[in-house]
Amino acid sequence: MESEAKLHEIKKPIMILGTSSGAGKSLTVTAICRILKNSGEEPIPFKGQNMSNNAWVDWNGGEMAYSQALQAFACGIPPSSDMNPILLKPQGNSTSEVIHHGKSIGITTAKNYYKDWFIPGWEVIKKSLKSIYKRNPNCRLIIEGAGSPVEMNLIHRDLTNLRIAKHLNANCILVTDIERGGVFAQIIGTLELMKPEEKKLIKGIIINRFRGDLSLFSEGKKWIESKTQIPVIGIIPWLNDTFPPEDSLDLLEKKLKYTNPEIKVGIIKLPSISNFSDFDPLENEKTILIEWVRESQNLKKYDFIIIPGSKQTIKDQIFLEECGLSRDIKEYSKNNGNIIGICGGLQMLGTTLKDPYLKEGSQNHAEQTIKGIGLLPLKTTFFKKKLTRQINSESLWPCQSKINGFEIHNGKTELDNMQSSLKIKPIFKDLNLGWYLENKEGGIIAGTYIHGIFENDNWRDQYINLIRKSKDLPIIKTKSISYKKKRESIIDNLAKEFEKHLNFTSLLS
Repeated sequence: MESEAKLHEIKKPIMILGTSSGAGKSLTVTAICRILKNSGEEPIPFKGQNMSNNAWVDWNGGEMAYSQALQAFACGIPPSSDMNPILLKPQGNSTSEVIHHGKSIGITTAKNYYKDWFIPGWEVIKKSLKSIYKRNPNCRLIIEGAGSPVEMNLIHRDLTNLRIAKHLNANCILVTDIERGGVFAQIIGTLELMKPEEKKLIKGIIINRFRGDLSLFSEGKKWIESKTQIPVIGIIPWLNDTFPPEDSLDLLEKKLKYTNPEIKVGIIKLPSISNFSDFDPLENEKTILIEWVRESQNLKKYDFIIIPGSKQTIKDQIFLEECGLSRDIKEYSKNNGNIIGICGGLQMLGTTLKDPYLKEGSQNHAEQTIKGIGLLPLKTTFFKKKLTRQINSESLWPCQSKINGFEIHNGKTELDNMQSSLKIKPIFKDLNLGWYLENKEGGIIAGTYIHGIFENDNWRDQYINLIRKSKDLPIIKTKSISYKKKRESIIDNLAKEFEKHLNFTSLLS
């Protein structure tokens, strides 16, 4: 985009704004991306700035929000950090790690972010837009806003809503969530707070999550259109298909799908949990029930325990010690307990955690070296820079299988020679990606650096069968449906439902 004139030569971008956070912007973008892909267009998702610890790593090792990766899958294209040029990863105490173009470039407080990072942030966004159009001149951007576009205390420093809409002269759709109530006030209030040139960009309104007979809202639709002079282009019914939430707190609100599971899984709810989309493949297993463990308790009711990734490993390990969960996990391991740690969870299962540069949640000198849970003979030292890369490897346990996933972590983990008598074994041919230990009391303690490990269908099936065998349940010999195919099916179903109730063809011209 060398000039303002060139902006008008590209295919008209569509931007999804919301009357609030959680209005349904992410799913709307995902659905529109798949609808346009199916129609023969070249959609590309874009969100200038996202705040999330649920991340993805592209093929160049760049970090981006998982929601934009999911939207790229809906477009049938590989995710790229250009689709999410600014990622803020919260790490507590009103501070966030700042990711630009997929790379970590600093830490900021909420107070200083707009003062220090606004101008460079806008340049990063423009550079990514230019890069996308240079590589894909025939594409149509489907852009997701963030929160509300009219937060009046922040609007002069807004990087990802109306500033982008005006820069691209995008056709904007305003999405509102009727489930929350007050839908008329949400719409009118949002539009009234916009400047006239901003309001002109709003070309359609979507009423999201409508329960019951859609015809019952016909009078409401007429009122909105009469009052705003903007067409209501869709009334989307309540949908049951779910995707990974943007905020990890939403995990506590997930509905339990299966009432008679054969296997119960306990996932430790760390205060700084990250990459919780790792567990979506388990959510899709009909024989499995997942529960989130938030406080000290007897864990024997679970067939295996997962310690997930963490944005602040030292801080979360101190939490486990102080709340008693570290003790509970050790006790669980003594009673035929099966445990698997992912990334930060792997590090916590080791004997020692060293944080000399205060990168992983250490608050003072006393916390720079702490004990891990101590179930694996591993020690981890955290450095100034983290590792981000895609993984193609092969597993040795519980089966030989091709493995895909990605790494996002600080720290190098190696065998603790002080504990070398324990017979720890590598999980993968790449020896630094994970280890397992057959516990002498029964059960298996395992840990891996690979995010997305459960997306590998054969590996997941074999691990679940290992758990089934430990419970004297019959081994499942038929292969499960591919998780990635399931994900594609869910996106297809989402797009079909939106297509039934959404008419946005006029916005494409």
